[in-house]
Amino acid sequence: MSAPAPLLRRAAVEGLGTAALVAVVVGSGIQATELTHDAGTQLLANSLATVFGLAVLIAFLGPVSGAHFNPAVTLAAWFTGRRTGDGPDLRDVAAYIPAQAVGAIGGAVLADAMFGKPLVAFSTHERWAGHLWLAEVVATAGLVWLVFGLARAGRAQLAPLLVASYIGAAYWFTSSTSFANPAVTIGRAFTDTFAGIAPTSVLPFLAAQLTGAAAGLCLVAVCFGRPATAGEDEVVVPHAGQQPTPRSTEESALAR
Repeated sequence: MSAPAPLLRRAAVEGLGTAALVAVVVGSGIQATELTHDAGTQLLANSLATVFGLAVLIAFLGPVSGAHFNPAVTLAAWFTGRRTGDGPDLRDVAAYIPAQAVGAIGGAVLADAMFGKPLVAFSTHERWAGHLWLAEVVATAGLVWLVFGLARAGRAQLAPLLVASYIGAAYWFTSSTSFANPAVTIGRAFTDTFAGIAPTSVLPFLAAQLTGAAAGLCLVAVCFGRPATAGEDEVVVPHAGQQPTPRSTEESALAR
């Protein structure tokens, strides 16, 4: 198992990966609305592009930073790693989360630039309703349940396929279209396009996502129990940036 990459490199990868993810989400949404006026077709195009982009990013960048690209995943990895001493520490968290947020904003600006839109135009798409907040709790809980459940079951190598598939499904079974990511939510406030969210709607979404992350960890505990320490089980959760082994990591996942 190789040594972790330097923190600066891992934080840069988190920022760049989140930027790429948001560029995929926003850019495909713009493209879809320019090609068709049918809302269902627009959502189908947006969700398919996100699924493919998400799977590529997890597989490509996971070995460097763990491919969180999501503050909810980063915080959950830190929380679960406190007992074992594995996973990100507070220094990692303090580097990852700002990088993810800045990257998300940059990705939205990049997508707007590629389609000739204003570089910074705050969204006017209000998403303010209790059922949308509930959907974000459900979407984020399911994501965290899947990511950390795969690691506990020794199936983390399936994360690129299964996490992307889950997000693709959640586009359709949640009323919010499954943001499930605080950084991406912030980034999407900076684009007044199909994928945007009004700045006034951001805070309730963030609260719902963090609540969902906590609920997801509870589901993991119910289904798989507490994580074993390195001496109790052959599954060792490496520090961020370590190369995953075939039975690798609770850190190898990202979310839209």
